[in-house]
Amino acid sequence: MANTNFEELVKPLDDSRSKYIGTYQQRYAKHRTRIYHDFYLRIFHAMLIHSLKVSSDPQLAQSVAGVLVESSASENKIMGLSPDRKFPLAEFAPHQNLSFAWNPIGSGIMWNQHNFPVFLLPNESVQPLQEMAWKNEKNLNGHPSYVAEFDMVMQTTKIETRNSASCLKEQSCLPLGGYSVWSALPPISAPSFDPPKSILLVIASMDSASFFRDLSLGADSPMSGLIALLAAVDALSHVNDLSELRKQALMKHVTFYSGCETESDWALVFLFFAAFTGEAWGYLGSRRFLFELDMGTDSVKNLKSEMIEQVLEIGSVGKGIHQGATTFFAHSDKDTSSTKEILDALQKASVSLGSDDVKVKKADTSNPGVPPSSLMPFLRKNYSIAAVALEDFDTSFTNKFYHSHLDNALNINSSSIAAAAILVARALYILGSDDQTLNLMVLNSIKVNVSLVEELVGCFLTCEVDLSCGIVKHFISPSNVCPSHYVGVFVDSPSETQHPLNADDTSRFVWNFLADRTSSPLRIPSSCKSGCGNSSDICVGAETENSRCVTSTTRYVPAYSTRLKFEANSWHILPVNASDPLGSLDPVWTESYWKSIGLRVYSVQSSTYDNLVLLSGIGITVATYITTVAARTLLLKALKHD
Repeated sequence: MANTNFEELVKPLDDSRSKYIGTYQQRYAKHRTRIYHDFYLRIFHAMLIHSLKVSSDPQLAQSVAGVLVESSASENKIMGLSPDRKFPLAEFAPHQNLSFAWNPIGSGIMWNQHNFPVFLLPNESVQPLQEMAWKNEKNLNGHPSYVAEFDMVMQTTKIETRNSASCLKEQSCLPLGGYSVWSALPPISAPSFDPPKSILLVIASMDSASFFRDLSLGADSPMSGLIALLAAVDALSHVNDLSELRKQALMKHVTFYSGCETESDWALVFLFFAAFTGEAWGYLGSRRFLFELDMGTDSVKNLKSEMIEQVLEIGSVGKGIHQGATTFFAHSDKDTSSTKEILDALQKASVSLGSDDVKVKKADTSNPGVPPSSLMPFLRKNYSIAAVALEDFDTSFTNKFYHSHLDNALNINSSSIAAAAILVARALYILGSDDQTLNLMVLNSIKVNVSLVEELVGCFLTCEVDLSCGIVKHFISPSNVCPSHYVGVFVDSPSETQHPLNADDTSRFVWNFLADRTSSPLRIPSSCKSGCGNSSDICVGAETENSRCVTSTTRYVPAYSTRLKFEANSWHILPVNASDPLGSLDPVWTESYWKSIGLRVYSVQSSTYDNLVLLSGIGITVATYITTVAARTLLLKALKHD
């Protein structure tokens, strides 16, 4: 057999082993199969357009050893592709209509069990493998010219740990998770400010998911929202009198701070910004944030969930431009005075933009409520909270590649993100003021750095610019080149959350960026090479030569299942908490340890050649036997004659 090794050629971009075994586990070993340009081992993309037929056809599934998927043809030919469900994470919705199709083209195949590997090929590997497949197809005698060998063994399968509880006990897996980030503007640790009594919380997600783990870019959903949030914070950081924001508000929790209760009071309004990770996996980040608030942990020190008056989520905002007009939709679950206040602020911000023509419309009343978003855990915990999601869609996703590997930089418009950023920045300034204190000159001076938006799009969403771009390297030393926003696994001990050693590049960058932009302007930053002397100071850019001490309230918050506890150097699953309405919905997602994955393609000889080799071997063996017997007979006769 001739062995032509194409191992480097077909090294996959990713595979969909989907090592998450909270509700199911996939089992893979070493497979060897022929390459065909048919449905049994095919280089194809139609499998991802429709539901994966082999998932529901047991007989066909038994014939499938693996699937190779084109990456190049998909981008040009597919008009829409979403492997997520039609209502993603519907079980967490605060309303009852769980059949609503927010994602009409969703197939749900990323949540199915597949007992075979699926590889997405690099562009340079597609044509050679297509040629091999066609050669196999044209081979009339049915014997393959090329075969593929898949080698991927998960540790959980190897030691027979078939669910999260058993694999965590045997330490053959780790829980999904990472680090969310939150920051206050102005810093609540600054000596001139009292503890916050009223919080406007602005949130976005910073993780995504797809059928292919390491290609979870999530350009429109959710990274456009995160970029808009960062750009809005940057815009507000240049407002000189932001620390003077006050508004007349009914303070229901004044007794918590002063020991006396009043009907109304002037209160400092703090803007809080939070970027959650793990949201694609049961809202791990936002749920853990709320849990940490209830527990009063160091990661949310001096904060209580009761302080949060209003929550504004910046969702998918990368596709808000249609036929030259920019339009966003404000989604809410109910109409209250506080919700109306957010909507009015967005409308006023829209009017203030004048000729820029950025419109905000209230979402259709036929919608069941807020779309799939981080607002869901907030509303499930406290339905009276005022919550609004700003999106680029009304009744269904405009993103036709939701949770797909094709939701990349080509799927969004940076101008749309910049429009959302300035809209949010001005709306927040309006929300932090009232009609008497609103300074129109300051409002109109709030601008968004469009170049920053474009740079962040390149940093977060392309390998051409990647995480080694200038703005990222100004704050951190990235560990990866090509970006991916898969949540990853929680490696650290939860007690080390303020100085995590294993926070991913995105979390570390967001922490440093927010710490820098929300830092107090009352002092000049100093180098933190010898440490920061002030207890309220933190070190920004510690991984670079630009490190400096600033006064900022920016912290990491661990993001992992609320049903997990780290004890005695191992993870344990806790029983469902009856007081947590979402606890029973948490499957506790985990990821198996695994060795390096492999895909090897090589050529083999035809069956005719193999048969000739076999017959020749048999012939030689028979001839050798006959020769040996004849020689032995002649030798015996010669010995007897002597």
